Amino acid sequence: MKRLESNLGVDLFNRSQKAPQLNALALALVPKAREVVHSYETMLDELTGEGQLNGELTLGAVPSTIRALVPLSVRELVQIYPQLRIRVVPGLTSDMLEQVERNAIDCAILSDPGNLGPHLNWVPFAEEELILLTAADVKKRDPMKILEQMPYIRHTRRAAVGMLAERWLADHDVSVRASMEMESIESLTSMVAHNLGVSIVPNVSVPDAIFATLRKIRLPEPRQSRVLGVVSRADNSKMRLIEKLIEQLQQTVKKPTGKTSR
Repeated sequence: MKRLESNLGVDLFNRSQKAPQLNALALALVPKAREVVHSYETMLDELTGEGQLNGELTLGAVPSTIRALVPLSVRELVQIYPQLRIRVVPGLTSDMLEQVERNAIDCAILSDPGNLGPHLNWVPFAEEELILLTAADVKKRDPMKILEQMPYIRHTRRAAVGMLAERWLADHDVSVRASMEMESIESLTSMVAHNLGVSIVPNVSVPDAIFATLRKIRLPEPRQSRVLGVVSRADNSKMRLIEKLIEQLQQTVKKPTGKTSR
């Protein structure tokens, strides 16, 4: 920080607090600095048409997308653009949104965050209906009886998925016998696969090998769904990379997946 201030010949940080903060001059420089970065990263676009697409993209993603959707999509994208580098950062929707806001990551795959300001772009690409997830050897068909009789595994209520599931339970006045609470759909799926309980989760559009083998029972109406999308800052200089990523995510989701029981 001191070297930057020395090179520019101005003070950029307010050091009156324990953690240095950008001062008014530095905050005024931020949008101009973004313009410079954007011009640098896109200066060949008009000459080459498609552009080189050889930069680095930092992608946040909710954990349920990292086992299959993200690696499959990234693999295809890198095969098309071999010089492209993609770094993946896992996290919950609220955490990912905050990191996009402060430019810590370029974009994020997350659940619909609701109303966003004009400085953020939101592009949905998949809708996943909530279903009852059980082990393959659970033979009962009535989801309400299964929820009544079997232990219930909660998804953390800090996550968007957990809040959706809790809303469905409340709307249908369903009382469950919660046996544990998991931080991710992956860990929850593992518990269900070992028949330690059942859970309400999104019918993951691109499931991993374990999720694909489990029973997925449709819930009574009114149903809830998780909408997955990509959020990014409107002023992000890597918008072309983000658009290509979204295109690949859409193509990956269109491929056929497992069926839902009734």
